[in-house]
This record gives sequence, structure tokens and C-alpha cells, in this order.
Amino acid sequence: MSKKDKNKDIENEQVETAQTETVEVEEQVEELTVEEKLQEEVKQEKDKFLRLFAEFENYKKRTSKERVELFKTASQDVMVSMLPVLDDFERALLHIEDDKEAEELRKGVLLIYQKLISTLEQKGLSVMKVEKGDVFNADNHEAITQIPAPSDDMKGKIIDIVEKGYILGEKVIRFPKVVIGQ
Repeated sequence: MSKKDKNKDIENEQVETAQTETVEVEEQVEELTVEEKLQEEVKQEKDKFLRLFAEFENYKKRTSKERVELFKTASQDVMVSMLPVLDDFERALLHIEDDKEAEELRKGVLLIYQKLISTLEQKGLSVMKVEKGDVFNADNHEAITQIPAPSDDMKGKIIDIVEKGYILGEKVIRFPKVVIGQ
């Protein structure tokens, strides 16, 4: 073999070695980019999972809160329909008190009224506390009329209470109807 052939063989070997090293480096770079891509995908999926989990936790809290509120006010329709019955009982008691001959009737009606009131209170119904002379507040009272105030200190205050207001749990189901001084 001549020197030229040996040099060509050496050059060919060096070229092949360089090409092999280049291919190996390219494969390593490809592996790194594939690995980086996979890590990025894992990061994105993890972020999606965390957001979905947080959203689900918020949903659970919201629905449990709504359920508690529903149980508190589930009987609202029944309570609202019972309020006129309470009003009638109160009017009957006022009327019966005037009649001294109907003492036994008054006792029976009073007993039924008290039983009804205690049952409704056990279910969460309570009377709104409003008294004559309180300052009128449009957020808490329903004014049905205004009359001239009997004195200057009664202007803008409650003169008479026509209907009681009621609260079920923490929700007002009927505002008290009042007459205010002008």
C-alpha cells in the first residue's frame, strides 16, 4: 500500500468517525428535545389537573353550601302559606278577648294558636321585632300608608303595625307592614 492510499484510508476513517460522532450528538440532542417536550407536556398536564381539582373542590363547597341553604328554607312555601292563618288566629284572639262569655272558646283557640306558633318556631320561623315608635327603615319595613304624626317626635317613625313580619332562618319571608308618621 502506498502512502496515498494509507492517507486516504485514514481520512476515510476520520470522516466516518466524525460522521458517527455527529450522528450520536444529533441523537443526543433529539433525545434532549424529546425529553424536554415530554417534561413540558407533563408540566402542562399537571397544571390542568391542579386547576381541575381546585375547580372540583370549589364546586363541592358551593353545592354543600347551597344544600344547607335549601334545607334551611325548604319549608319557605309552606311557611308563607301559613302566615295568613297566623294572622287570622291573632285577629280571632283579639275579638274573643272582648267577649267575656266565650272564655272556654278563648282558651281553646289560644291553646291551638300557641301550639301552631311553637311548631313553626321549631321549624325556624321567628317574628321580626317591630314596635310603635321605632324609626322607619325601608330595608326592614313595608310602609302601606303615611298619616300625620300625632307629635313632632313621631315624624318618620312607626305609628301602627298592620301585619307582623316574619323571618325563616336568616331570610325575611314577609316584611312587617307599618303606618308611618309624616
